[in-house]
Amino acid sequence: MRSGSEEPVPLHEEFIYCCGAATHVLKCGPWKDLSKDESKNLPRLLFMIIPGNPGLAGYYRTFIQALYCGLNQQYPVWVVSHAGHCKPPSGMEMIEDTDIKELEDVFGLNGQVEHKLNFLKKNVSKDIKLVLIAHSIGCYITLEMMKRASELQVLRSVLLFPTIERMAQSPQGKLMTPLLCKLRYALYMPVYLLSFLPEGVKASLVRFALRGMKTCDESSITTSINLFSVDCIANILYMASQEMMKVVERDSTTIKQNLKKLIFYYGTGDSWCPQHYYDEIKMDFPDGDIRLCEKGLRHAFVLDASKEMAAMITDWLQDDLTKV
Repeated sequence: MRSGSEEPVPLHEEFIYCCGAATHVLKCGPWKDLSKDESKNLPRLLFMIIPGNPGLAGYYRTFIQALYCGLNQQYPVWVVSHAGHCKPPSGMEMIEDTDIKELEDVFGLNGQVEHKLNFLKKNVSKDIKLVLIAHSIGCYITLEMMKRASELQVLRSVLLFPTIERMAQSPQGKLMTPLLCKLRYALYMPVYLLSFLPEGVKASLVRFALRGMKTCDESSITTSINLFSVDCIANILYMASQEMMKVVERDSTTIKQNLKKLIFYYGTGDSWCPQHYYDEIKMDFPDGDIRLCEKGLRHAFVLDASKEMAAMITDWLQDDLTKV
């Protein structure tokens, strides 16, 4: 499959309410509305990105552009932020001003699963097939989506650096669980004070934090400024605390039922899903498409390896797309 044009691809950007929560959506390609069943111009396939945590759509901007070009600009590629992880534009609140409570605990882990299913139900025709590309905790969310909504026409799910089990027992989980579950409220005041800094100073702080990288995606810099919002940080840390408590046992039943649709991609030095997690799932599912990274990519690949990851995925899916 050709790599496509190197020129930036224009994106359509939306801030919407989904399940009553502010949601940022980036849409790559000319298709802005995929909900009209009667339209004859709808594509046959949608690539939808389920992000990790922080679940900010902007981190995946370069990734979806590269993926869209790698797919020869034939299919829409969308990324949907997690509920409440984006800083809404001026005039838009984090929670919709309505008397109707659409979803209990929308910012929690279960709420984020229902948030994605609700988005698909309201914005994508049921006749369109899906390729779900999930990252980190997005992989857990994707497996839950496939479990709860078996009617979804999922052609493939690509699970990148999947945090789908024993998160609190992972090396990074052991370090972060006490902070996330007991001390996260102590972070709110420093973030509140930093939120008053000028945007240029915030960007400089982000660049300083990411200074160890040889190359860093510019969209990661601008997106990270969202992390100076107390509301965003509160929702991000709340979801993360639930991940530590709820992502315990691997859902082998759902994996077995959908094994032919799944591609797993594990890192070699990933402190959120260490290599022995890969070894164990590979042993339990010897017929599964379960891969180990040979390129040394970091868990947060969107910071510096979006184009490389997109190129690999288009290569993996080449045979599937010839059958669409």
